Amino acid sequence: MTSLRYGWTTGACATAATKAAYTALLTGEFPDPVEITLPRGRRPAFALAVEELADGAATAGIVKDAGDDPDVTHGALVRSTVRLGAPGTGVRFLAGPGVGTVTRPGLPLEVGEPAINPVPRRMMREVLGDADAIVEISVDGGAELARRTWNPRLGILGGLSILGTTGVVVPYSCSAWIDSIRRGVDVARAAGRTHVAGATGSTSERVVAELHGLPEDALLDMGDFAGAVLKYLRRHPVPRLTIAGGVGKLAKLAAGHLDLHSGRSQVDFALLAGLVGEPETAARVRASNTALEALRVCTEAGLPLGDLIAARARDVALEVLRGAPVEVDVVVIDRAGTIVGRAGGASPG
Repeated sequence: MTSLRYGWTTGACATAATKAAYTALLTGEFPDPVEITLPRGRRPAFALAVEELADGAATAGIVKDAGDDPDVTHGALVRSTVRLGAPGTGVRFLAGPGVGTVTRPGLPLEVGEPAINPVPRRMMREVLGDADAIVEISVDGGAELARRTWNPRLGILGGLSILGTTGVVVPYSCSAWIDSIRRGVDVARAAGRTHVAGATGSTSERVVAELHGLPEDALLDMGDFAGAVLKYLRRHPVPRLTIAGGVGKLAKLAAGHLDLHSGRSQVDFALLAGLVGEPETAARVRASNTALEALRVCTEAGLPLGDLIAARARDVALEVLRGAPVEVDVVVIDRAGTIVGRAGGASPG
């Protein structure tokens, strides 16, 4: 099997572009390729796509290569423009076109700051040494790309975040998604939310938001990553969590799976049959092809499979939370968005 190719984060690209621009500002020549050292010691070299030197400023641009990861920013042009600052002012970061600005508390950056995360900032400071410099990072088309990320919900407006803790994009690690879940919890806590919801998809999110009257910053982009939500809430609790999803996804959670993706977990029909108990119906559930078919079989037999799945999924969630002060309820829906099962808190609000 061919191994998947690693890529580089926007933070690594911004750092390399900053090093190239600063070198050109001092020497008049752009290093191409430009090499940087990543936090864990790797030393990748980046080819420059943009070289501009004029009026006391130097700009270098690098096309992000995310390797074999389906990253929304793959192929984006990350630019750094460097100017010398006043003596003693250190390094100041600016958000250029396509880079967002923080507008809500709870993120690892102050409100009003460019959405350039702490590790990329540290990496750029390291390549600048003791320089007093103004560094403006921009991403061509970044404002449009950001609409396909969770930045707007997190209160990062106007563009993308410059991300990365290692500088390396691991294919299909979904690290950006999991990071957005964690930042979503942080933003909800900073806003004083006492009730958050994690949904497996847009339909279940709409249902649970309407059911409990939850604002946007209380909605976590859980998707398939139930484990990421639960493990982060274990360390950073919110008083109440609602988990909402389709019957198939939550049947997987009921079986103990914390990654609900179809490629990494499957519905356990023997488990569902065991929940039902009644022999004839249980046999039909065991022979079902989908969780929705099993639900239909049980509905016809007058058995509450949706409630049973919700209760079992809630038990699994509580086990992962390990006694953290988080009340949990579960809402199961069908494809039409109809609630077909609930456990742990039947009243809205």
